[in-house]
Amino acid sequence: PPEEAARVKKLQEQDKKQKVEFRKRMEQEVSQFIQATGEPRRRFQPMNKIERSILHDVAEVAGLTSFSFGDDEETRYVMLFKKEFAPSDEELDAYRRGEPWDPAAAEQRRRLREAEAAEAEAAAQGGSGPSPPSPYRDKYRHLIGCEAAKAQTMTVNKAYGC
Repeated sequence: PPEEAARVKKLQEQDKKQKVEFRKRMEQEVSQFIQATGEPRRRFQPMNKIERSILHDVAEVAGLTSFSFGDDEETRYVMLFKKEFAPSDEELDAYRRGEPWDPAAAEQRRRLREAEAAEAEAAAQGGSGPSPPSPYRDKYRHLIGCEAAKAQTMTVNKAYGC
């Protein structure tokens, strides 16, 4: 039916117009974010997939780093970072877990990990592993005998005519 086709076309035009308006609004917000000197990152409200993709595109054109966080479609949001304040892997992991980023706590965890690694390295270099409580030969003397692993000379058995 022609009325249905006209209605669908009108809805498509409205949708396209909304996307263009959203893009312009996001370009303005990104421009304001770039000009804000004391703001290294900006979190946006949760948005749908198409809006997030538009915002990622605007951020890429502006030379910013952008990531989406959140578990389901209703709570996913975009966070923009200025290039000079690019997030570390630990910071990204915190956002993925839904936790706020705390640089002081992250630094403390890093130092703790380095100390544990240094201890493990020292333990590894200190010896070739744990030493047995008693010598191996003493423990298994009844099986291997006292003369085990000693070189023995071979003698010819003359009974075989060698």
